[in-house]
Amino acid sequence: MEAVVRIIGAGLAGCEAAWQCARRGVEVELFEMRPVRTTPAHQTADFAELVCSNSLKSDSENTAPWLLKEEMRRAGSLLLQIARECAVPAGHALAVDRVTFATKVTEAISSEARIRVRREEVTRIDEAGEQVTVVATGPLTSDGLAGEIARLSEVGEESKPERASRPLPHEPAPHEPVPGDTAHNPHLYFYDSISPIVEADSIDMSRVYLAARYDKGSADYINCPMTAEEYDRFYEALLTAQSVEERDWERLNYFESCLPIEEIARRGRDTLRFGPMKPVGLKDPRTGRMPHAVVQLRQENLRADSYNLVGFQNHLMFGDQARVLRLIPGLENARFLRYGQIHRNTYINGPALLLETLQMKAHPRVLFAGQICGVEGYVESIATGLMAGVHAASLATGSELVTLPRASAFGSLVHYVTHADARSFQPANITFDLLPALEKKIRDRKERHRLQCELALREFDAWVERVGAVLDTAKA
Repeated sequence: MEAVVRIIGAGLAGCEAAWQCARRGVEVELFEMRPVRTTPAHQTADFAELVCSNSLKSDSENTAPWLLKEEMRRAGSLLLQIARECAVPAGHALAVDRVTFATKVTEAISSEARIRVRREEVTRIDEAGEQVTVVATGPLTSDGLAGEIARLSEVGEESKPERASRPLPHEPAPHEPVPGDTAHNPHLYFYDSISPIVEADSIDMSRVYLAARYDKGSADYINCPMTAEEYDRFYEALLTAQSVEERDWERLNYFESCLPIEEIARRGRDTLRFGPMKPVGLKDPRTGRMPHAVVQLRQENLRADSYNLVGFQNHLMFGDQARVLRLIPGLENARFLRYGQIHRNTYINGPALLLETLQMKAHPRVLFAGQICGVEGYVESIATGLMAGVHAASLATGSELVTLPRASAFGSLVHYVTHADARSFQPANITFDLLPALEKKIRDRKERHRLQCELALREFDAWVERVGAVLDTAKA
């Protein structure tokens, strides 16, 4: 089989892109370096392995994450369909059993006749030939390919960022920083963290309670309440815990919505109580009162034998991590299946490099998708993979590339990635802030969001129909 589209990376974006190409009759060569070469965060060789969390965000109607997922559903997203099949209870959010999800995605992609899987590392991209290439290697792109992306990403002085985060000087191999000064290259880094997971039967259920915030959705979260005294004890222990490579803390540049808990704590005694330990809307049914602080645990798999500490990503030494986290009521004897960790997140300067079709401006037969293109989050990664797959298939078949409507969640997400200020660009999640304002000002927020979703879906449906018509014309 001669591949028409080459996709590098079998994560969320790469698998969705491959599926979208295949369902349009386009042959795909899908490269995945694991298990030949591993990463610090992945634990298996399965495709679409979820690392940081098992949540695909809110399923509440007329929210921004719901809108993006609804557009994905209407566009025929394979991974969203599989996520629904692997869902675990998570209140009003869509969360999945990680292992089942990755297994099902791997099986679906591997059994597709038009997709040939190659387990090897790619370090060279042919940007000048006829080959269509989608780079979807995610935040843990290998050093060799990262260097190649840096080569393709050379741009003029006017597009270079004012500030780039600096890589750690002692990051363990095989993920040493790409040589060169990142402050003079639009190829950027920031650091991302993953949360700990505990065994369910090691949680003292007599000290916790089940509840959903404001009783919104089913009560699927385990809540560990803290008194003011318990919170102060936890806070002090957290501040004195030893961090990995502590001397380099000031050199790290974290994504603001995924800060390690100890970094949040350094900003003030009550910052955790306004962040991952916020008790608002979580009244303890045993006392009828709102606790001083709360730690929430979310079911990790279908068997319900493991739970994720929501928002508790950290960069502490494992011994200190266990000591501090066991100060949480209900976790005094917790057995940890996974400790919090930190890893490099690599992404390109999308506004400087990409068109709205996710093609490189300088190399239009090379496309980027997933976190490496400048989005943050699982849902956003799948969505950009879907987009890149549609556009790559159009390139491969000689069809017209139809840009996404600005009013849609898809269109707004890619508009941010390709039109934000290149000098201060950081990855983004889908939010209503990315969508254009309605022509008529609506004061009521719920009604405004409802109307924005209604407009977005109407515009997106028209795009789906047009893309189908374009494909039909090309086949004819």
